[in-house]
Amino acid sequence: MSRIGIAGAGAFGTALAIALGLAGRNVTLWARDRAHVAEMQARRENRARLPGCALPDVVTVTGQAADLSGVDAVLLAVPMQTLSDFLATHRGALDGAPLVACSKGVDLVTMRGPTAIIADICPASIPAVLTGPSFAADIARGLPTALTLACADAEAGKRLQQLLSAPNLRLYRSADTIGAELGGALKNVVAIACGIVIGAGLGDSARAALMTRGFAEMQRLALAFGAETETLSGLSGLGDMVLTCTSAQSRNFRFGLSLGRTEEFDRTITVEGAATAKAVAMLARERGIDMPITTMVAAVIDEKCTIAEATEALLARPLKEE
Repeated sequence: MSRIGIAGAGAFGTALAIALGLAGRNVTLWARDRAHVAEMQARRENRARLPGCALPDVVTVTGQAADLSGVDAVLLAVPMQTLSDFLATHRGALDGAPLVACSKGVDLVTMRGPTAIIADICPASIPAVLTGPSFAADIARGLPTALTLACADAEAGKRLQQLLSAPNLRLYRSADTIGAELGGALKNVVAIACGIVIGAGLGDSARAALMTRGFAEMQRLALAFGAETETLSGLSGLGDMVLTCTSAQSRNFRFGLSLGRTEEFDRTITVEGAATAKAVAMLARERGIDMPITTMVAAVIDEKCTIAEATEALLARPLKEE
């Protein structure tokens, strides 16, 4: 039986463990917090993140990263801003296995995506990306979705596609890792912007316009870094953006809602798009790439401008052809 390791027992990591376990894989699910490990071992569910979703018997919960060694692949479901430290700390257990990034974002320190970080820290591993329209609760409940599995190594990509597919997870293969990871990262910024629009009472028409222009920004940056247009138009770009910009299940959208409503947001919840907005705004300035929506989102998050000022600045931009 195939063995899969999952690093990170948040909602998404746990949901993948459930789906792959029900598909007949042996899964080792690693969690950082010892108390969290003990509770999941005892109760066979992740009450903090996915209450009511039982872990299959073939899922082993552990707090020892060494238990991830020797598996057929490791899914990295840790937050993007902690990925580098996690890989460096546990390189001995991980280096050599295919490493599949499930986090979405751009590292604030290095300005790189997950595959570049994996290649640098774990050079013996084949890096890949699993991304697309997927809420953890839907996956854990067995609801269907389709995802992009991007791997530059074509043969390794085929093996991973077979290994990680499940009855409710249809995986489409791509060799464009840059496009896949940037699509997954940048759509979170657009989702925050859409949350701000709805939270501030600017309406659904404004949200639709913002999604469209936000998608144009996504393409602009991704193509500048060598991504393929088709990738951004697929599941990892447009598909994921539509989901996160229109549902309150999205943490990034909810974060934007709280900004638009000037409400407090639970800071214990990981919002990948907040750090990504800041990183991408800096990248855009350095490369001379026009990304006004991303720039405004970063400014609002850093409290450098109000939502009213950001709206006025976007609407006052010079008129041009679409």
